[in-house]
Amino acid sequence: MSDIDTVVVGAGVAGLTAARLLAAAGQRVVVLEARDRVGGRTHSQRSDGLVTDLGASWIHGIDDNPLFAAVRAFGMPTVELTVGSYQPDSRPIAYYDPEGVRLDQAQVDRFAADVHAFDERLATAVAASSHGTSYETVVETTLAELAWPADRRERVREFLRHRTEEQYGVWIGDLDAHGLDDDQVEGDEVVFPDGFDALAGRLAEGVDVRLEQVVTRLRWSTDGVVVRCGDRDLAAHRAIVTVPVGVLKAGALVIEPPLPDPLAGALDRLEMNHFEKVFLSFRERFWAPDVYAIRRQGPAAAWWHSWYDLTPLHGVPTLLTFAAGPCAQAIRGWTDEAITASVLAALREIHPHADITPAAVEVTRWRDDPFALGSYAYMTVGSTTEDHDVLATPVGGVLHLAGEATWTEDPATVTAALRSGHRAAENVLGRSVAIETLWAAVVDRSAAQASRVTRAAR
Repeated sequence: MSDIDTVVVGAGVAGLTAARLLAAAGQRVVVLEARDRVGGRTHSQRSDGLVTDLGASWIHGIDDNPLFAAVRAFGMPTVELTVGSYQPDSRPIAYYDPEGVRLDQAQVDRFAADVHAFDERLATAVAASSHGTSYETVVETTLAELAWPADRRERVREFLRHRTEEQYGVWIGDLDAHGLDDDQVEGDEVVFPDGFDALAGRLAEGVDVRLEQVVTRLRWSTDGVVVRCGDRDLAAHRAIVTVPVGVLKAGALVIEPPLPDPLAGALDRLEMNHFEKVFLSFRERFWAPDVYAIRRQGPAAAWWHSWYDLTPLHGVPTLLTFAAGPCAQAIRGWTDEAITASVLAALREIHPHADITPAAVEVTRWRDDPFALGSYAYMTVGSTTEDHDVLATPVGGVLHLAGEATWTEDPATVTAALRSGHRAAENVLGRSVAIETLWAAVVDRSAAQASRVTRAAR
């Protein structure tokens, strides 16, 4: 009989949250992580005094958010940047029309009003849509009901396409009509000048985390679980698996017996997206002052349409843009130099007289990461919002799934990861656990305890 109560596969925010809460409850917990670091898809790169969040960047809405409560309790600095959910206005945004001319404020206000009015009608259409309808279908049906000129409809149409791509990294026709049901932001959005991965570092304190442990097989029965790492087996009474949907579907981690329905069906209907970041740092700022973002309209903006000003994080002029959906798929095999040239060509169209030679560029490759296979999950056409929670249904009393894709209310976020880890811990214990335990009891214990993060034997 194993002396391990719970083995957690994956040291991202979901796995570390679950492990930390279980350890605080007195359980013997082991976390197995394939990477050489904790954090999963929260990954911050540090170079020349700058911190770049290659993975998750934002908390999308801080009001009544346990993730923000954890961040504050751990003393992590934040910077307000409330444009991360692709709002049409919210904060100052420099818009450029299809000809590359900047819109004045009155034009921006009219466009934003169109988007807001359309969204109200769209919500009704989504609620009334039949199962298996795409987001594109309900958008087009709603647009057809409006007696607007063609160019006015087109500006809203492309905004909806870009919002779908930036929110879920997928073409609008490939997302279920209900795929953006959770697209609500309560309160400001914030980013992290010292790096979002500091959260994972704090969550890992005092927890037995073993790095460079690639789990290839998990066998479960009502008697417990056995996981295979390399040529070794580790037995435990139960397991929490927090690897991304893409890894679960790829078969690199084999679960025996396979996941039963309805979990298997829910997993089949979710997919990992194509979504990458491109960071460009400059010696001097050439874009308009006092704006949170730059947005381009029209056919020329099919790929590169939005740039976010990250200068407030470190004082270094920096723009962030996203390769999302079809763009990310098309450029997947491109070099960083080719991607940079494409982005700069788009920027030059709206800033023709500026020197926009970047001092540094960083491009992410999450789709090619074997332990992620994408940035986060989305709902394919025919899925339901409930599929997220269904995926977290305990199996045989011993196997639990957690992670951003398993939380219905706010999937594809670190908030969802944290909440899913909290739920998994409660399911294992069979009782409710105050989320404040995450930064209270275990923190007190770990203060007198050396870090227990270890690497694989060489």
